[in-house]
Amino acid sequence: MRMRPTLSWTPTEDLPPGTTDPGPVADALSTGGVLVLSGAGISTESGIPDYRGEGGSLGRHTPMTYQEFTADAQARRRYWARSHLGWRTFGRARPNAGHRAVAAFGRHGLLSGVITQNVDGLHQAAGSEGVVELHGSLSRVVCLSCGALSPRGELARRLEEANAGFEPVAAGINPDGDADLTDEQVGDFRVVPCTVCGGVLKPDVVFFGEAVPPQRVEYCRTLVRNAASLLVLGSSLTVMSGLRFVRQAARAGKPVLIVNRDPTRGDRHALTRVALPLGAALTTVAGRLGIPVDGRAADRVRR
Repeated sequence: MRMRPTLSWTPTEDLPPGTTDPGPVADALSTGGVLVLSGAGISTESGIPDYRGEGGSLGRHTPMTYQEFTADAQARRRYWARSHLGWRTFGRARPNAGHRAVAAFGRHGLLSGVITQNVDGLHQAAGSEGVVELHGSLSRVVCLSCGALSPRGELARRLEEANAGFEPVAAGINPDGDADLTDEQVGDFRVVPCTVCGGVLKPDVVFFGEAVPPQRVEYCRTLVRNAASLLVLGSSLTVMSGLRFVRQAARAGKPVLIVNRDPTRGDRHALTRVALPLGAALTTVAGRLGIPVDGRAADRVRR
């Protein structure tokens, strides 16, 4: 039986109300040393839904868990069929104004780093450098037996060849790149093995129920220690993988600022939460700082 991961959060205390004034964010950026922590909400304006916001995918979709993926061949067949179809749409997504604003802040020396919980590569496509992909990236595939890494585009070509005519219509696309398909639509989809050892392939992402590599977590903790402030963009901070950095910054007396339309699990640690759409909020901030963000022509092609 497929169990639903614990992914919801309900406020149990009165939280500070959100504001529509992005001034504190501009003030923090103007002094530099800002560490960005981004979540799925920054990519919604690129056509990738989030998990928990209005229309979020958790209402219709249970993300694959690591335990199910590794234990059940049929679950892997279902995952790869859905992910293969989703990749066609997911891989075409392009950075939005929020991603471009973050890249512009970085180019102007205002950021100490960028940590993203997203697996879509859109920060890098917008031009951000040195992005820490906390949960990995859908652009890579890893073999669970030999550890070989390969590009997602290469696997997509192999799956196309093995599943000629696979053209179901998905009901939706999810933040993890998984498309909504029925078991009937999955059918007898063929999964291909590692070309090096014949082992099981998995996207190089951290599934629910799987731990973020400890060395990656420690590197992020170092970034928090070295930052002047922490700016959270588009994350509800429901799961501990992101919330721990907010708590660390707050314990150290560093200002925490959040831009998210809905309340978050980190609000009580924050100096402010700006309840505005990210693209509009960050474009306004950039304007106050005199920084142009219209860099569509410089968006990088993702592989």
